[in-house]
Amino acid sequence: MSATGATVTTTSTLAPSNKKGTSLWSDAVKRLKKNKAAIYSGYFIIFICSISFCAQWLAPFSYETQDIGRMLLPPNSTNWLGTDSLGRDLLSRLIYGGRVSMTVGIVTALISLFVGAIYGAISGWFGGKTDALLMRLIDILFSIPDIVLLILIMLAFEVVTIENSELKAVIAIVVALSSTGWAGIARLVRGQVLQTKQMLFVEAATALGARGTTIIFRHIMPNILGPIIVSLSFQIPANVLAESFLSFIGLGLQPPHSSWGSLAAEGWRSLKTFPHLAIYPGFALFLSMLAFNLFGDGLRDAFDPKMKNR
Repeated sequence: MSATGATVTTTSTLAPSNKKGTSLWSDAVKRLKKNKAAIYSGYFIIFICSISFCAQWLAPFSYETQDIGRMLLPPNSTNWLGTDSLGRDLLSRLIYGGRVSMTVGIVTALISLFVGAIYGAISGWFGGKTDALLMRLIDILFSIPDIVLLILIMLAFEVVTIENSELKAVIAIVVALSSTGWAGIARLVRGQVLQTKQMLFVEAATALGARGTTIIFRHIMPNILGPIIVSLSFQIPANVLAESFLSFIGLGLQPPHSSWGSLAAEGWRSLKTFPHLAIYPGFALFLSMLAFNLFGDGLRDAFDPKMKNR
């Protein structure tokens, strides 16, 4: 082979590749975009939240406006979803109820995420006796039935003095659900931290003298956000369903305030004669739960490394 040929071959071999690597996040976004069910579910969640949080401007009537002359009307041109036993517009109460249900679901999930992430990160990072003690506390918490703990906290808030009854009920529900919701996230974060802290980039940061808090929040947490976000997407619908259950059994919002659970409880009493009172809030709950779960499934598949080549 000629010298010129050898030179050309060497140059071609050593030439840098123009192909750029992709990060975990960019791969996850690409896989998520291919999941049509998850994308449409995300749009539906945004749609529901936008309508609920703009209830003051979008609802045709106030949630407490009564019209005795229009009691228990079926859907009509004025009241699109009919009226309840006090002549209140069901569509308006459904929109306002969505504001309460979505607020409880999202705020509770974020509080649980904050508390659980810090608790789990501390437990997983320090290990040893600290880890054993913190995990035993979670085991004790899990040994108490959730419903018993929720009811006790809700009853304890009866003595709290807050003038706004709706705000008082929402705070009570958020505190009650947050008191149990953080434990699952703490276990998840602990397991991820125990796995991640054995990796080389953590050892390198430790060798360079980085403090423990710096390593946790600047190196470990960004690398375990995927599973945490997936867990958060599943916890929001669980919180909405729990709030609906508490309102259904009479421990949540009290009339005239509304949530999807309280509306379903009111409609359940007259299901045989006026089924629309229970069908519409139940249908809103069903669609919301389905959308959150489909979106959560999409996120789980998107952040799963095993799905990279599919």
